[in-house]
Amino acid sequence: MSVAVIQTGGKQHLVHVGDEVIIEQLTAEPETVVDFSDILHGKTVKATVVKHDRADKIRIVKFKSKVRYLRRAGHRQQQTHIRIESIA
Repeated sequence: MSVAVIQTGGKQHLVHVGDEVIIEQLTAEPETVVDFSDILHGKTVKATVVKHDRADKIRIVKFKSKVRYLRRAGHRQQQTHIRIESIA
């Protein structure tokens, strides 16, 4: 079974053939094949873009006691689902 470690979006992902991985958003359209390079063995990893999506909302709260300071915000990260097709 082929194993590879790809790096995208400042993060490293351990992938196998057939895995569906969620990574930071790519500019490629769905059903497009994208290439990644294996950072350990120099292999080429081919993946198909499945869909683009947004992650769950996270809540951000800034609070300082005794000075009446309270700020609330939310954030949803853009993400891409890819399916690993081959590792060569």
